[in-house]
Amino acid sequence: MERGSKARKWAIDFGDGASSREVADPPGYSRGASSEIEDASAARQKEKVEASWKQQKAWEIAQAPFRNLFMMGFMMWMAGNTVHLFSIGITFSALWQPISALQGIGKVFEPYKDARTDVLMPKLLFIAMNLVALGMGLWKLNSLGLLPTHASDWVSSLPPPQMVEFSGGVLSS
Repeated sequence: MERGSKARKWAIDFGDGASSREVADPPGYSRGASSEIEDASAARQKEKVEASWKQQKAWEIAQAPFRNLFMMGFMMWMAGNTVHLFSIGITFSALWQPISALQGIGKVFEPYKDARTDVLMPKLLFIAMNLVALGMGLWKLNSLGLLPTHASDWVSSLPPPQMVEFSGGVLSS
C-alpha cells in the first residue's frame, strides 16, 4: 500500500481475502457477565415500553368513537326533523358506522393484543361508545317518524274487530 515512497498510516488493505477480522476490545472494556445483564435488562425495558405503547394505542382506538359522537350529533341536528334525502342519508350513516365498527372489533384490536397487553377494558369502552352512537341514530330515526312506535303504525296487522250489533232497516207495509 505504498504510493511512491510514503506509506499511508491508516490504510486498510481489503485485497487479502479476509472477510471478517477479529477486533480486540478497547482497553478497560471486558466482555463478560455485566454486558449480558445489561442486555437482558435493556430487553425487558424495551418489552415494557412496547407493552405500554400497545396499551396506550388500544385506549386511543377505544376512545375514537367518542370523538365522532359530537360530529355525528351536530350533523343530525343540522339535518332537521323533516324527511328528505339529506336527513335520511345522515341518519343511515349514523346507524351504519357503529354497526360496521362493532362487526370488525376483532380486527381493530388484533394488532395490540398480546400476553402483556390487556385489551378487554378498551374493547368494552369501544362497544359502549358504538352503542351510544347507535342509540343516537335510532333516536334520529324515531324523530323523523320512520320507526313504527305508535299504535297507528300497526293497524294494518290487527284483525278486524268483531261486530257487536247489526242494524238494518225495517220494511213497513
